[in-house]
Amino acid sequence: MRKLLVLTLAALAMTTTAIAHHSISGVYDSRAPITLDGAVLEFHLVNPHAFLTMTVDRDGRQETWKLELDNRFELVDVGVKPDTLKPGDRIVARGSKARDGSRGIYAVRIDRQADGFFYEQVGSSPRIGRSR
Repeated sequence: MRKLLVLTLAALAMTTTAIAHHSISGVYDSRAPITLDGAVLEFHLVNPHAFLTMTVDRDGRQETWKLELDNRFELVDVGVKPDTLKPGDRIVARGSKARDGSRGIYAVRIDRQADGFFYEQVGSSPRIGRSR
């Protein structure tokens, strides 16, 4: 009976972990690339994935887009800090559009031309740097 309880609890723990983390390719379509040019509204260096919101002027209308980045721990390891991207920063972001049609992308490249800062997803790892 005790073994059955332990196995059941272990199975539940694994199921909860699997549900909590989504597949990037299941949420974003790498065959639907998009480039956005706008300004950062907010940047959140949180678990499981950091994200930012930005405003984009499209056809004379302001749109708000949400960009998902790599996981917090890997971003911190390469030098990303909570203030790396600040409200008002002008950025150009490239990524894969959300499959559900929402204004969301998985960011594979973010450039801040004012100082040459860039973020990019290279394979399964992020990196940041300066392009000047």
